[in-house]
Amino acid sequence: MTAERIFPAREYFARHPLLRTSDLDEARHRVSQKLCDHRLELGDRRASLSVRHNAVQGRNLSLNYLSYGTEVTVEPGLLESFYLLHIPLSGRTRIQHRGEDMTATPAVAAAVLNPDRPARLHWGEDTSKILVQIDRAHLEEVARDLVGAPLPGPVRFDMTVDLASPQGRQLHRIVAACLEAAEGGHLFQRPLGGRDLRAEHDLAHALLTLQRNNISHIIERADGQARPRAIRLALDYIHANLAEPITLADIARAAGINVRTLQKGFQRVFGLSPMQVLRNARLDTAHYQLIAHHDAPSVTEAAFSCGFSHLGRFSRDYKQRFGHSPSARRSLSPAGT
Repeated sequence: MTAERIFPAREYFARHPLLRTSDLDEARHRVSQKLCDHRLELGDRRASLSVRHNAVQGRNLSLNYLSYGTEVTVEPGLLESFYLLHIPLSGRTRIQHRGEDMTATPAVAAAVLNPDRPARLHWGEDTSKILVQIDRAHLEEVARDLVGAPLPGPVRFDMTVDLASPQGRQLHRIVAACLEAAEGGHLFQRPLGGRDLRAEHDLAHALLTLQRNNISHIIERADGQARPRAIRLALDYIHANLAEPITLADIARAAGINVRTLQKGFQRVFGLSPMQVLRNARLDTAHYQLIAHHDAPSVTEAAFSCGFSHLGRFSRDYKQRFGHSPSARRSLSPAGT
């Protein structure tokens, strides 16, 4: 699949406009408010600027559509608090960053800008982009969970994302899925929920594992096999915390291993992810409560006591696992009607 087919060259998030302007000073000021302070210059002073900036905001990242409508040069200062993934939809951008010089185009390459290094970007006349702004503290937290240890220093990515490589295509598809979900109103709508936070985590995880960086060798070295004791500790933690809103990182910490090793260990032993094992343990406990007890709780009580916060999803998963809805429990109960 080519990059163009993954990302159609159209305007995204038109229902969430931040800026429409032909004024250079306003464009510089308003884009600086959302991203970072920067210099903005027209390639041709006689050209007409036509800025379109749309965005949706999560807790730890934002998805931006940006087009200047003409040739411009952008020189951001240090991003400091975030990483910025540039994915071209149309046109071409020459980017200089960390001693590298590359050209980003839809079919060939995207780019990652690091927080602690300056950059210079020359946008072509017909260029439009998706900009994924990822909070630095969030990405570093995901990185620590991946390696299972403190980081040796700032995470720095290679700038060029090769969209023709398997890793580049996979990263492209993950961003595309996140983009389409947000575009369809399924992500980053207020109030933010668990699905939004999982999407943010997955995007940071994908960037760390699919794009070469200065801790890639540590991530790969940590990607070993979980020992039986670690699996047992993970299971003990899961069963002791069924009612709690635990995360993959929580389970990994309890087992004393990193997230990636935990995932591989559970896949090897159970053929399931840790979160699938957690869901099944919750369902099994709820099933026992509803079927085995003479004084069985209500469906709502059983769901909430086992860590489910969405009754519709609980009923769907319960029926898929046991072949009947949770409300049909009394006719199936050994206690009778």
